[in-house]
Amino acid sequence: YFGTTSRNVLGAEISINGIAGDQQAALFGQGCILPGMAKNTYGTGCFMLINTGTKRVVSKQGMLTTIAWGIDGEITYALEGSVFVAGAAIQWLRDGLKIIEHASQAEEIANETDDCGGVYFVPAFVGLGAPYWNSEARGSFFGLTRGTKRSHIVRAALESMAFQTRDVFDAMLNDADLTLTSLRVDGGATENALLLQFQSDLLQVNVDKPHNTESTALGAALLAGLSFGIFATMEDCSSIRRSERIYSPAVSPEEVEKKYTLWKKAVRATLVFHEHSDE
Repeated sequence: YFGTTSRNVLGAEISINGIAGDQQAALFGQGCILPGMAKNTYGTGCFMLINTGTKRVVSKQGMLTTIAWGIDGEITYALEGSVFVAGAAIQWLRDGLKIIEHASQAEEIANETDDCGGVYFVPAFVGLGAPYWNSEARGSFFGLTRGTKRSHIVRAALESMAFQTRDVFDAMLNDADLTLTSLRVDGGATENALLLQFQSDLLQVNVDKPHNTESTALGAALLAGLSFGIFATMEDCSSIRRSERIYSPAVSPEEVEKKYTLWKKAVRATLVFHEHSDE
Protein backbone atom coordinates (compact mmCIF):
# COMPACT_ATOMS: atom_id res chain seq x y z
CA TYR A 1 0.00 0.00 0.00
CA PHE A 2 1.55 3.28 -1.16
CA GLY A 3 -1.23 5.70 -0.34
CA THR A 4 -4.29 7.08 -2.11
CA THR A 5 -4.87 9.39 -5.04
CA SER A 6 -6.03 12.93 -4.35
CA ARG A 7 -9.78 13.45 -4.50
CA ASN A 8 -9.07 16.76 -6.24
CA VAL A 9 -7.39 14.96 -9.16
CA LEU A 10 -9.56 11.91 -9.85
CA GLY A 11 -12.69 12.74 -7.89
CA ALA A 12 -12.12 9.92 -5.41
CA GLU A 13 -9.46 8.56 -3.08
CA ILE A 14 -8.28 5.45 -4.91
CA SER A 15 -5.93 3.07 -3.11
CA ILE A 16 -2.52 2.62 -4.79
CA ASN A 17 -1.47 -0.95 -4.12
CA GLY A 18 0.97 -1.72 -6.89
CA ILE A 19 3.74 0.15 -8.70
CA ALA A 20 5.83 -1.40 -11.47
CA GLY A 21 7.91 -0.35 -14.44
CA ASP A 22 6.78 -1.25 -17.96
CA GLN A 23 8.74 -4.44 -18.48
CA GLN A 24 8.45 -5.74 -14.93
CA ALA A 25 4.68 -5.24 -15.07
CA ALA A 26 4.56 -7.03 -18.43
CA LEU A 27 6.54 -9.97 -17.00
CA PHE A 28 3.95 -10.32 -14.22
CA GLY A 29 1.06 -9.76 -16.61
CA GLN A 30 2.39 -12.60 -18.76
CA GLY A 31 2.25 -14.90 -15.74
CA CYS A 32 6.02 -15.44 -15.68
CA ILE A 33 6.05 -16.06 -11.93
CA LEU A 34 8.51 -18.97 -11.82
CA PRO A 35 12.28 -19.03 -12.47
CA GLY A 36 13.03 -19.73 -16.13
CA MET A 37 9.83 -18.18 -17.44
CA ALA A 38 10.41 -15.37 -19.93
CA LYS A 39 8.56 -12.81 -22.01
CA ASN A 40 9.49 -10.59 -24.94
CA THR A 41 7.75 -7.35 -25.85
CA TYR A 42 7.84 -6.33 -29.52
CA GLY A 43 7.34 -2.60 -29.70
CA THR A 44 9.47 0.18 -31.15
CA GLY A 45 12.27 -1.82 -29.54
CA CYS A 46 12.29 -5.32 -28.03
CA PHE A 47 12.53 -6.06 -24.32
CA MET A 48 13.07 -9.55 -23.01
CA LEU A 49 12.98 -10.47 -19.34
CA ILE A 50 13.55 -13.84 -17.72
CA ASN A 51 12.56 -14.59 -14.13
CA THR A 52 15.60 -15.74 -12.11
CA GLY A 53 13.69 -16.18 -8.84
CA THR A 54 15.29 -15.05 -5.60
CA LYS A 55 18.74 -15.35 -7.20
CA ARG A 56 20.26 -12.05 -8.29
CA VAL A 57 22.20 -13.10 -11.39
CA VAL A 58 25.09 -10.84 -12.38
CA SER A 59 25.35 -10.99 -16.16
CA LYS A 60 28.56 -11.76 -18.01
CA GLN A 61 26.78 -11.44 -21.38
CA GLY A 62 25.69 -7.81 -21.36
CA MET A 63 22.28 -8.29 -19.74
CA LEU A 64 20.84 -6.05 -17.02
CA THR A 65 20.07 -7.37 -13.55
CA THR A 66 16.76 -5.98 -12.33
CA ILE A 67 14.18 -6.41 -9.60
CA ALA A 68 11.11 -8.03 -11.13
CA TRP A 69 8.86 -7.37 -8.11
CA GLY A 70 8.80 -7.34 -4.34
CA ILE A 71 5.83 -9.00 -2.64
CA ASP A 72 5.45 -9.43 1.12
CA GLY A 73 9.11 -8.62 1.66
CA GLU A 74 10.43 -11.21 -0.83
CA ILE A 75 12.31 -9.95 -3.86
CA THR A 76 12.09 -11.71 -7.22
CA TYR A 77 14.84 -10.85 -9.70
CA ALA A 78 15.08 -10.93 -13.48
CA LEU A 79 17.56 -10.48 -16.30
CA GLU A 80 16.62 -7.93 -18.95
CA GLY A 81 17.89 -7.45 -22.48
CA SER A 82 16.97 -4.42 -24.56
CA VAL A 83 16.97 -4.20 -28.36
CA PHE A 84 16.93 -0.60 -29.54
CA VAL A 85 15.22 -0.99 -32.92
CA ALA A 86 12.49 -3.55 -33.67
CA GLY A 87 9.13 -2.22 -34.81
CA ALA A 88 10.89 1.08 -35.53
CA ALA A 89 12.48 -0.65 -38.54
CA ILE A 90 9.03 -1.22 -40.02
CA GLN A 91 8.13 2.40 -39.31
CA TRP A 92 11.26 3.38 -41.25
CA LEU A 93 10.18 1.30 -44.23
CA ARG A 94 6.91 3.23 -44.12
CA ASP A 95 8.07 6.77 -43.31
CA GLY A 96 11.67 6.77 -44.55
CA LEU A 97 11.85 4.52 -47.59
CA LYS A 98 8.10 4.73 -48.25
CA ILE A 99 8.00 1.19 -49.63
CA ILE A 100 4.95 0.31 -47.53
CA GLU A 101 1.95 2.47 -46.73
CA HIS A 102 0.95 0.90 -43.41
CA ALA A 103 2.88 -1.19 -40.88
CA SER A 104 0.14 -3.80 -41.11
CA GLN A 105 1.18 -4.43 -44.75
CA ALA A 106 4.56 -5.80 -43.74
CA GLU A 107 3.43 -9.40 -43.29
CA GLU A 108 1.52 -9.50 -46.58
CA ILE A 109 4.45 -8.08 -48.55
CA ALA A 110 7.01 -10.30 -46.81
CA ASN A 111 4.90 -13.34 -47.71
CA GLU A 112 5.31 -12.53 -51.40
CA THR A 113 8.66 -14.35 -51.16
CA ASP A 114 9.60 -17.63 -49.47
CA ASP A 115 12.75 -16.19 -47.91
CA CYS A 116 14.76 -12.98 -47.64
CA GLY A 117 16.69 -13.72 -50.85
CA GLY A 118 20.01 -13.68 -49.01
CA VAL A 119 19.36 -10.17 -47.65
CA TYR A 120 20.25 -9.41 -44.03
CA PHE A 121 19.40 -6.12 -42.34
CA VAL A 122 21.06 -4.92 -39.13
CA PRO A 123 18.81 -2.04 -37.97
CA ALA A 124 21.38 -0.23 -35.85
CA PHE A 125 19.85 3.21 -36.43
CA VAL A 126 20.82 4.34 -32.93
CA GLY A 127 23.48 1.74 -32.23
CA LEU A 128 23.11 -1.85 -31.04
CA GLY A 129 21.67 -2.76 -27.65
CA ALA A 130 22.05 -6.01 -25.75
CA PRO A 131 24.28 -7.95 -25.87
CA TYR A 132 26.57 -5.67 -27.95
CA TRP A 133 26.01 -2.26 -26.34
CA ASN A 134 27.59 -0.29 -29.15
CA SER A 135 25.98 3.14 -29.41
CA GLU A 136 28.02 4.20 -32.45
CA ALA A 137 27.10 1.38 -34.84
CA ARG A 138 24.70 2.24 -37.67
CA GLY A 139 22.29 0.28 -39.84
CA SER A 140 23.52 -1.99 -42.63
CA PHE A 141 22.15 -4.13 -45.45
CA PHE A 142 24.02 -7.19 -46.70
CA GLY A 143 23.42 -9.49 -49.65
CA LEU A 144 21.72 -7.02 -51.98
CA THR A 145 21.64 -8.00 -55.67
CA ARG A 146 19.85 -6.82 -58.82
CA GLY A 147 17.28 -9.45 -57.95
CA THR A 148 16.48 -7.93 -54.56
CA LYS A 149 12.83 -6.88 -54.34
CA ARG A 150 10.73 -4.91 -51.91
CA SER A 151 9.47 -8.15 -50.40
CA HIS A 152 13.04 -9.25 -49.58
CA ILE A 153 13.79 -5.98 -47.78
CA VAL A 154 10.54 -6.07 -45.80
CA ARG A 155 11.10 -9.69 -44.85
CA ALA A 156 14.69 -8.95 -43.80
CA ALA A 157 13.41 -6.14 -41.56
CA LEU A 158 10.91 -8.49 -39.89
CA GLU A 159 13.54 -11.19 -39.48
CA SER A 160 15.93 -8.69 -37.88
CA MET A 161 13.56 -8.48 -34.89
CA ALA A 162 13.75 -12.23 -34.42
CA PHE A 163 17.52 -12.37 -34.93
CA GLN A 164 18.11 -9.66 -32.31
CA THR A 165 15.81 -11.51 -29.93
CA ARG A 166 17.87 -14.68 -30.48
CA ASP A 167 21.01 -12.72 -29.55
CA VAL A 168 19.44 -11.72 -26.25
CA PHE A 169 17.87 -15.14 -25.70
CA ASP A 170 21.19 -16.97 -25.99
CA ALA A 171 22.99 -14.48 -23.75
CA MET A 172 20.32 -14.75 -21.08
CA LEU A 173 20.31 -18.52 -20.94
CA ASN A 174 24.11 -18.57 -20.69
CA ASP A 175 23.92 -16.15 -17.77
CA ALA A 176 21.04 -17.71 -15.89
CA ASP A 177 21.95 -21.37 -16.52
CA LEU A 178 18.28 -22.07 -17.20
CA THR A 179 16.43 -24.05 -19.86
CA LEU A 180 13.60 -22.26 -21.61
CA THR A 181 10.93 -24.23 -23.48
CA SER A 182 8.54 -21.36 -24.20
CA LEU A 183 8.71 -17.61 -24.79
CA ARG A 184 5.64 -15.52 -23.99
CA VAL A 185 5.24 -12.52 -26.27
CA ASP A 186 3.30 -9.27 -26.41
CA GLY A 187 3.36 -5.88 -28.09
CA GLY A 188 2.02 -4.57 -31.39
CA ALA A 189 4.25 -6.65 -33.67
CA THR A 190 2.81 -9.89 -32.27
CA GLU A 191 -0.07 -9.42 -34.73
CA ASN A 192 2.47 -10.52 -37.37
CA ALA A 193 2.19 -14.30 -37.66
CA LEU A 194 5.19 -14.56 -40.01
CA LEU A 195 7.41 -12.89 -37.40
CA LEU A 196 6.26 -15.14 -34.56
CA GLN A 197 6.65 -18.33 -36.58
CA PHE A 198 10.15 -17.32 -37.62
CA GLN A 199 10.90 -16.46 -33.99
CA SER A 200 9.82 -19.92 -32.88
CA ASP A 201 11.93 -21.53 -35.62
CA LEU A 202 14.94 -19.44 -34.72
CA LEU A 203 14.77 -20.12 -30.97
CA GLN A 204 13.58 -23.73 -31.37
CA VAL A 205 11.03 -23.16 -28.60
CA ASN A 206 7.30 -22.47 -28.53
CA VAL A 207 6.26 -18.83 -28.87
CA ASP A 208 3.11 -18.15 -26.87
CA LYS A 209 0.91 -15.19 -27.79
CA PRO A 210 -1.78 -14.28 -25.24
CA HIS A 211 -5.33 -13.21 -26.00
CA ASN A 212 -4.63 -9.92 -24.20
CA THR A 213 -1.38 -8.41 -25.47
CA GLU A 214 -1.60 -5.35 -23.17
CA SER A 215 0.52 -7.14 -20.60
CA THR A 216 1.94 -4.06 -18.90
CA ALA A 217 -1.44 -2.64 -17.86
CA LEU A 218 -2.62 -6.12 -16.87
CA GLY A 219 0.48 -6.79 -14.76
CA ALA A 220 0.15 -3.53 -12.81
CA ALA A 221 -3.53 -4.25 -12.15
CA LEU A 222 -2.77 -7.81 -11.02
CA LEU A 223 -0.08 -6.61 -8.60
CA ALA A 224 -2.54 -4.12 -7.11
CA GLY A 225 -5.22 -6.80 -6.91
CA LEU A 226 -2.83 -9.16 -5.16
CA SER A 227 -1.95 -6.52 -2.58
CA PHE A 228 -5.58 -5.55 -2.06
CA GLY A 229 -6.68 -9.16 -1.55
CA ILE A 230 -8.67 -9.58 -4.76
CA PHE A 231 -6.26 -12.40 -5.61
CA ALA A 232 -4.97 -14.74 -2.91
CA THR A 233 -1.78 -15.92 -4.63
CA MET A 234 0.46 -15.18 -7.60
CA GLU A 235 -0.84 -18.39 -9.16
CA ASP A 236 -4.34 -16.90 -9.06
CA CYS A 237 -3.00 -13.89 -10.94
CA SER A 238 -1.21 -15.93 -13.59
CA SER A 239 -4.27 -18.13 -14.17
CA ILE A 240 -6.05 -15.15 -15.75
CA ARG A 241 -3.72 -15.28 -18.76
CA ARG A 242 -5.11 -17.08 -21.82
CA SER A 243 -3.11 -18.15 -24.86
CA GLU A 244 -4.49 -17.09 -28.22
CA ARG A 245 -2.00 -19.01 -30.31
CA ILE A 246 1.16 -21.02 -29.75
CA TYR A 247 3.76 -21.16 -32.53
CA SER A 248 5.98 -24.26 -32.58
CA PRO A 249 9.27 -24.78 -34.46
CA ALA A 250 8.63 -25.92 -38.02
CA VAL A 251 12.18 -26.15 -39.39
CA SER A 252 15.25 -28.10 -38.35
CA PRO A 253 17.90 -26.71 -36.00
CA GLU A 254 20.48 -27.18 -38.77
CA GLU A 255 18.58 -24.90 -41.15
CA VAL A 256 18.12 -22.32 -38.40
CA GLU A 257 21.81 -22.25 -37.54
CA LYS A 258 22.79 -21.54 -41.17
CA LYS A 259 20.64 -18.41 -41.15
CA TYR A 260 21.73 -17.34 -37.69
CA THR A 261 25.41 -17.76 -38.61
CA LEU A 262 24.92 -15.32 -41.49
CA TRP A 263 23.14 -12.88 -39.18
CA LYS A 264 26.08 -12.95 -36.75
CA LYS A 265 28.41 -12.37 -39.68
CA ALA A 266 26.35 -9.33 -40.69
CA VAL A 267 26.52 -7.94 -37.15
CA ARG A 268 30.29 -8.41 -37.02
CA ALA A 269 30.66 -6.64 -40.37
CA THR A 270 28.50 -3.76 -39.11
CA LEU A 271 30.67 -3.37 -36.02
CA VAL A 272 33.90 -3.58 -38.06
CA PHE A 273 32.65 -0.93 -40.49
CA HIS A 274 32.08 1.41 -37.56
CA GLU A 275 35.56 0.74 -36.19
CA HIS A 276 37.15 1.92 -39.43
CA SER A 277 34.62 4.57 -40.45
CA ASP A 278 36.83 7.48 -39.31
CA GLU A 279 39.88 6.41 -41.29
